[in-house]
Amino acid sequence: MSLTHASRHTRLLALLTVLVAVLGLALIALPAAPARADTTCAAPWSSTVAYTGNQVASYNGDNWSAKWWTQGDIPGNNSQDVWVDQGACTAGGGGGTTGGFVVSEAQFDQIFPNRNSFYTYDGLVAALSAYPGFATTGSTATQQQEAAAFLANVDHETGGLVYIREIDQSGDYCASESYGCPAGTYSYYGRGPLQISWNFNYYAAGNALGIDLLDNPDLAATDSATSWETALWYWMTQNGPGTMTAHDAMVNGAGFGQTIWAINGSVECNGGNTGEMQDRVNDYESITGVLGVDPGGNLTC
Repeated sequence: MSLTHASRHTRLLALLTVLVAVLGLALIALPAAPARADTTCAAPWSSTVAYTGNQVASYNGDNWSAKWWTQGDIPGNNSQDVWVDQGACTAGGGGGTTGGFVVSEAQFDQIFPNRNSFYTYDGLVAALSAYPGFATTGSTATQQQEAAAFLANVDHETGGLVYIREIDQSGDYCASESYGCPAGTYSYYGRGPLQISWNFNYYAAGNALGIDLLDNPDLAATDSATSWETALWYWMTQNGPGTMTAHDAMVNGAGFGQTIWAINGSVECNGGNTGEMQDRVNDYESITGVLGVDPGGNLTC
């Protein structure tokens, strides 16, 4: 009897010891770290796209930020050390199209079937990181309307993304400014998707984008991403002869007509050139049709 009792007592002590150990581990265990909020992947890195400082591209599940101008250097696998790893990212956002842009590459090709090969979809998507508010503000419909409005004006300015440089390059777009026209008096004609012109626009765009466009205006006609960036710079930050930027016009409900004011003002609006104005409107309605979104109101100016 005494041996059996001792044996049971020993087993009970052993069991209690194990329970205490388990409970102790549970008490000292650190709480699980909260789940990290997912970061949406930027547009995929492309060897054919030239990236400028602070532009972001995704590669192998991470977002990468360029330190300076680079092309062909693979993020995380180059001797130039031009990319900074910003951490893991997840696909998605912005309507589920490439890089979060609300216009897919297939739709882009449909809108511009005869475009110059210079104007690449990858170049446009790469340029989006310079102005992340573009076509990402408001509802999905608003985002699609802004993208359509931008591309409609681009279509009009470039003849369907055919022309890179202005056809007539004889104009004097050298305004009297302290920084002058170092590239030459007649060097600041229209270039790129929105055909930016004048030395003061090249100067301001270059400062905003970290590119010397005042001394090298033709960068807007020789590098696809830079060319798209100049157009986005104007769209997002300049109201031109209008009262608001084209971006604000679309996201605040002022309508497509106000984007024409921002780009060409009374040259086309208020009866200046009804035919040219209507061509922009027709382009906009066509592109909203491709994207499957209502064009909204206030289309003319």
